[in-house]
Amino acid sequence: MSVPRRSTRRLLGAVTALLASVLVIAGCAHGGGRSPSALPTAEGPQPAVVQTASGAVRGVVAPGYRVFDGIPYAAPPVGPLRWAPPAPPASWPGVRDATRPGLRCPQDTRTDPDYGRPTGEDCLNLNVWTPDGASSAHPRPVMVWIHGGGFLNGSADIYDARWLVTQGDIVVVTVNYRLGTLGFLAHPALGRGGDVGNYGLADQQAALRWVRDNVGNFGGDPDKVTIAGESAGAMSVCDHLVAPESAGLFHAAILQSGPCQTQADLPTAQRVSRDYAAGVGCAQEATAAACLRALPADRLQKPPFYVGFGADKLTGPVTGTDRLPADPMTAIALNRVPRVPVLIGTNTDEFTLFTGIEYLQHDGLPPYPELLADTFGVDAAAVGAHYPLQNYGGSAGLAYSAAVTDGEFACPADRMANGLVHTGPVYSYEFNDRTAPAPDPFLQLPFPVGASHGLELRYLFDIGGAPPLNPAQRRLSDQMIAYWTGFVRNGVPDAEGEPRWPRLDAGGSTGPRLSLQTGDPTITTDYAARHQCAFWATLTGTR
Repeated sequence: MSVPRRSTRRLLGAVTALLASVLVIAGCAHGGGRSPSALPTAEGPQPAVVQTASGAVRGVVAPGYRVFDGIPYAAPPVGPLRWAPPAPPASWPGVRDATRPGLRCPQDTRTDPDYGRPTGEDCLNLNVWTPDGASSAHPRPVMVWIHGGGFLNGSADIYDARWLVTQGDIVVVTVNYRLGTLGFLAHPALGRGGDVGNYGLADQQAALRWVRDNVGNFGGDPDKVTIAGESAGAMSVCDHLVAPESAGLFHAAILQSGPCQTQADLPTAQRVSRDYAAGVGCAQEATAAACLRALPADRLQKPPFYVGFGADKLTGPVTGTDRLPADPMTAIALNRVPRVPVLIGTNTDEFTLFTGIEYLQHDGLPPYPELLADTFGVDAAAVGAHYPLQNYGGSAGLAYSAAVTDGEFACPADRMANGLVHTGPVYSYEFNDRTAPAPDPFLQLPFPVGASHGLELRYLFDIGGAPPLNPAQRRLSDQMIAYWTGFVRNGVPDAEGEPRWPRLDAGGSTGPRLSLQTGDPTITTDYAARHQCAFWATLTGTR
């Protein structure tokens, strides 16, 4: 099935953007840098100074952890390096200041999840968070976090990892990578043969190589690296599972709410990219590369949309290329992925926030049949019969959200989990706190948001300005952090004093999954049945 038309332009990206005013910007202590009083004095040990392959960096020492912001892992992708694989960073003399986040990559500021902070093409930087006691003599396991945002928006500095670091005793690295046009334009003039597009994916691989070569100096263990991400970040993790140049750079994987079936093939991406180049005045193929590289970044803000229906589509990684030869869903089904532990899951009500955006922007929703026709095309009648309004209290918002949640998130995740059990241990979850805090505008909707897309992030990261968690939710946050960091440490989500999270076995869709909710997490075996996955497998549009 393709991504729904009405919401695709914002799908995966705009929820982060709309949450930004509450979840990111207000009061985010990390975003503005640390107080100078937190820095060490010139006398005695210098725990805030660490040597990298390119030079020394000075970060911030805070109670229980250290953080090093804005460390370059590649050269600025400008001039001839625009739409080229990332090059190594230049060395620097002395000690580089790493107390403030680096530039965010250029992105569509109309739906900017970090609005007001500077962007620029010199954005290939990362942040390193380390717990007290981490050292080369006592290395800690590492989690590399790839941010979401639909490959259109987002940045590493949104994700304050202090809880994961201090409670879980792991090192966390958060990464910026090229987005939108600059990250994924697949014009054939920009590359040789099949090496085109996927520049943002190449950035992530360069960051993983930087982690391999440098994280030991920060007290991380380069032989115990877990790649993790949510939404487009999880889609990136899917791609690393099958990308040849990612092999050996990680040892476990975490996928949160990643619709990995939403990937473009090379012919589609090249056709769209040619049309895109013509639209910005670079129609002649012989001169397109030079023409595109000469354009200012703000002329390239609107991205090329590759997949979906009609005019509203997504950009992102391109399959059938040298860097990403295989579609990850196909590779997973054929057991052509590395034998690494995987933690994978979705949220119970993934699509309600997207439907809420539609409602708030247009002061209501179109009639239910119109929503279904726009989204599901020839399958609309079958979907409507399977998700009748009367089953949802007459609410088109709830019925439509349930259908897209099941068809685009839950059931693809079910297929991935059931495929991955053949190549390594899999632990599957569903985030099910249907009272999770959401931004105030969503409280005015005529239907509840529930456990929607992205709302679990508040339970893992200290996101400044977010609505507060109540005591029961704070307890769930502690449990999730314990499970996630246990998985990073051991490849098994063991959490001392918490209910055991069983491994998903070869029992398929009836295998055990952990329901993450307030109160004690519970084990469920009806995930596929609740999300109607047998029905979705019968539709002509299902991928």
